[in-house]
Amino acid sequence: MKTHSGLKRAGFILVLVIVIGLGVLGWYGTRPGPLAFAASKTATLGGYGGHPTGVPEDFSEKDIVARGRYLASAADCEACHTADKARPFAGGLAFKTPFGTLYSPNITADKETGIGAWSDADFLRAVHEGIARDGERLYPAFPYAAYTYLTDDDALAIKAYLFSLQPVKYQPPESDLRFPYNQRWLMAIWSGLFNPNQRFRPVVDRSAEWNRGAYLSEALAHCGDCHTPRNGLQALDNRNKFAGAFAEGWRAYNITGDATSGVGAWSEADLAQYLSTGHATARGTASGPMAQAVDLSLQRLTPSDIRAIVTYLRSVPAVAAADLPAPRSEPAPGDPKQGVAAAVDPRGKQVFEGACASCHAWTGVSALDVRATLTGSRAVNDPSAINVAKMVLRGSDRRSADGTPAMPKFATYDDREIAAVANYVTARFGAKVSELTPEDVRRLRETE
Repeated sequence: MKTHSGLKRAGFILVLVIVIGLGVLGWYGTRPGPLAFAASKTATLGGYGGHPTGVPEDFSEKDIVARGRYLASAADCEACHTADKARPFAGGLAFKTPFGTLYSPNITADKETGIGAWSDADFLRAVHEGIARDGERLYPAFPYAAYTYLTDDDALAIKAYLFSLQPVKYQPPESDLRFPYNQRWLMAIWSGLFNPNQRFRPVVDRSAEWNRGAYLSEALAHCGDCHTPRNGLQALDNRNKFAGAFAEGWRAYNITGDATSGVGAWSEADLAQYLSTGHATARGTASGPMAQAVDLSLQRLTPSDIRAIVTYLRSVPAVAAADLPAPRSEPAPGDPKQGVAAAVDPRGKQVFEGACASCHAWTGVSALDVRATLTGSRAVNDPSAINVAKMVLRGSDRRSADGTPAMPKFATYDDREIAAVANYVTARFGAKVSELTPEDVRRLRETE
């Protein structure tokens, strides 16, 4: 009898675990889509009447390769598929994740190591469903859950552009993920839950500009992949759409309309300037993956497309990030002995004086380059100081007018020195002093 009772109890527990598991999957699987906040009726492209897809009217070139080049830039393909600038789109870029390292594939037209043997149907299946020509499931580091909204015509224009380039024979390294993340078949379950596998549908009561901005932001530029937090199964949590997340070790900030922690206090001109140049006066300068997105993607968009993205961003509901104070915009005192919390490690001031002050100035307002101004920058006003430390470690890939790096890297400083200077910068120029530790910096080095 005891054995029978024990079996019944074990069976009950097993059923309970299964029910809870299915409930969790159901909760995740029924998450809102990227446009759910608009809460309006959608239509097919043919039934809408506008032209939110394709290339904009102020893009003058109309042949398929030129259209594909523009759309590939809008989709930021080059950034992820280029490890060596001498062989663009040949892949090999390493993505360090908590589950191991992924390497991007070669998407040049080489028939052996790239996608030169792929048909149109093969390409569409990969872009829309995350399945390669040989049936291998792709990891969502390739944002097919966003690209699934691309029209067939736009996806095939991108293919035509890629096939117009010089093929590169290069086999990237094999991805190295620990078990069970190295089991690609599991991506079939992930896709079933999180990839809608449907094309873009305009929202009927929104303007053509808004719908164009939605198509650019959600399908092509996949802004949410960096700026939207993820749930436990690594899918976008659109309940906190654009509220901020982490990408490649960097903090991707809140870009909702929250006035304190987001971009609600930014003017439309601020947003347009930042997107198209990577800098906005008194708002800061793009760094890390965002700077790369500007250089390889956003700055290549036409003015009308930049305006469309701004229009769309303005409509996203505000979400507050409790740990981000309103940025301090006034310059620091000119006297370096003033305006710094006493608890800050004095090494920070020493490093700043020796390596930073000549460009950034003691006031934080650079007389050499507006991009070097620290006041008003979200990174400097982030009490985590993650992006400040990452800039010290990596420097900037962007170039000054004379071809030199806009900011060199200072990775030769030890972890304690980098933590100290990051804390000094937030204390002197930001709204709240950070408490970065040498151990924090060591972990940030591992993401480089």
